[in-house]
Amino acid sequence: MSETNTATDLADIRAGRLSGAGEFWGGRIAKDPGNARLTYKATGVAVGSVATRISAGKHQFTVDEPAGLAGDGAAASPVEYALGALISCQVVVYRLYAHQLGIEIDELSIEAEGDLDVRGLFGIDESVRSGFTDIRLRVNISGPETQERYEELARVVETRCPVQDLFANLTPVSAVVAKV
Repeated sequence: MSETNTATDLADIRAGRLSGAGEFWGGRIAKDPGNARLTYKATGVAVGSVATRISAGKHQFTVDEPAGLAGDGAAASPVEYALGALISCQVVVYRLYAHQLGIEIDELSIEAEGDLDVRGLFGIDESVRSGFTDIRLRVNISGPETQERYEELARVVETRCPVQDLFANLTPVSAVVAKV
């Protein structure tokens, strides 16, 4: 199979999956709007110096910090995973809405940078927030569409990406501490 056929086959498989998912969820939600609400779950166990072993469904991964932030450097840091989550969610939503809007994408890559002032993390300056102060995305798209069509797609993605919504809007977080 040639590289072109492989790319075409992958595009066809992706289109089938996107259409199938849209039909499935559309039907499920039409029967009961409550079916649209999903709950995701992950658990973590402290390992090593400051690392965490995360379990999410059938998947497991490790999160750590570099040595300069008390870690062993065994894995990406929590904020790097947060940027990775944003990138991967963007890819999903770009693919989904490109399919829905009939916008062809040949290649898609996304870069994310986030600025974080550790004075907030370490409690050095209470006026400095602990999280990112700014996140910048660069979305690189190749394909036959015009720049305007890709910008139209980007506007849709900006409003529909769940992880971008987490960064852009306040989401309540509640915690219960249990001595075991």
